[in-house]
Amino acid sequence: MIRPRRNRKSPAVRALVRETTLTASDFIYPLFVHDKDVDEAIESMPGCSRWSIDGLVNEVGEAHALGISAVVIFPAISENLKSPDAAECHNDNGLIPRAIKAIKAAHPSLCVITDVALDPYNSDGHDGLVAKNDKGELEIVNDQTVEVLCQQALCHARAGADIVSPSDMMDGRVEAIRTTLDSEGYQDVSILAYTAKYASAYYGPFRGALESTPKAGDKKT
Repeated sequence: MIRPRRNRKSPAVRALVRETTLTASDFIYPLFVHDKDVDEAIESMPGCSRWSIDGLVNEVGEAHALGISAVVIFPAISENLKSPDAAECHNDNGLIPRAIKAIKAAHPSLCVITDVALDPYNSDGHDGLVAKNDKGELEIVNDQTVEVLCQQALCHARAGADIVSPSDMMDGRVEAIRTTLDSEGYQDVSILAYTAKYASAYYGPFRGALESTPKAGDKKT
């Protein structure tokens, strides 16, 4: 005879074998920040905002008070700071490092996660650096991009990020970032990597929030 009731015989046993229970502390709150003094509604994400750094800190505080213990921050970068080499992504005085420091100063117990990808900083709007191949066609250059991603992750670690989260989908970037962080003394900074990222309409609102739509081509490769 099958006796599943034995798994329901007491509160302790039921708590041990029941399905996963989600609480506020299990969630990561995605937030968007820009380098302006005012908060701004995101047209592609009704109800969400691009926060000023002050507004971001206030929003984080309210979320933390409700039990949210982690946030991931995404930057909307000014057009004049975007370039083909995405150099602004590893500027120690850039938007994300300043946002990290402000959050940590106000809420030191909060876990701060940062997005590591070049599309907000790349004037081409792609997650990787773009160059012409032997046929004169534009393509993403994987290995050169990984080098820049390592510098970006290192910049975030210096600012105090707890976790860096590469969303670029370049081959080999997790191992390269881990090696870079470890060699610079940031062994305790974790990596939360995206497993898969598709050329999906679901990403449209994010590109709108970050104003990072590709200038040419798509993200299928």
